[in-house]
Amino acid sequence: MTRRPPDEIETMAELRVSIDAIDDALMDLLAERFRHTDRAPALKAREGIAARAPGRVQAVLDHVRSKATDRDVDPEVVAEMWRIMIEAVIAQEEAVIGTGGRDG
Repeated sequence: MTRRPPDEIETMAELRVSIDAIDDALMDLLAERFRHTDRAPALKAREGIAARAPGRVQAVLDHVRSKATDRDVDPEVVAEMWRIMIEAVIAQEEAVIGTGGRDG
């Protein structure tokens, strides 16, 4: 379903319906992202990569900041959202594989 541009929406009720639809789409993408990150502990353990990889974290944050800027979205808000996701994933990985390994 194609959403109408925000400037064509005339009521708060319509706007809320549109925002809810966007939230549903975002949830689908987040679920897909987490299914992918759920695979990381096994691969990192096999490849000897540490759960916490500061270089990779910085690269991801730089990437999302750049993409946010390209889309006229506050890059620091986006980076903070990603930082929360990244820390949750790292905590899960550390619970599975520990903190050893190389940065990667």
